[in-house]
Amino acid sequence: MMRRLAVLSLAGLVAACGTAAPLTPPEGASLPTAPYGASEKPSAEELLRREALAAPERSVELRRRSEERQDDPFDLPPE
Repeated sequence: MMRRLAVLSLAGLVAACGTAAPLTPPEGASLPTAPYGASEKPSAEELLRREALAAPERSVELRRRSEERQDDPFDLPPE
C-alpha cells in the first residue's frame, strides 16, 4: 500500500514538472531567423500559435441515420 502511494505521488510530481516554466530554446540554440520582409523575430509564443487554416473548425454535420450513397462515376475498379 505504501509503495503504491509513493509511486503515485512520484508520478504526479513528474507529470507536473512539464508546466513549471515557459518554453525556451535549449542552451546554445536560438529561435529561427525573422521571416523575409519582417522587421523582427517572432517570439516563442507567436511561433506556437496556430493559424485558422492549420486547425480549421469541424463543419461536417454528423449522420443521424444510415442513408443510401449516391452513385459515384469516379469510383472505378483498378486496371
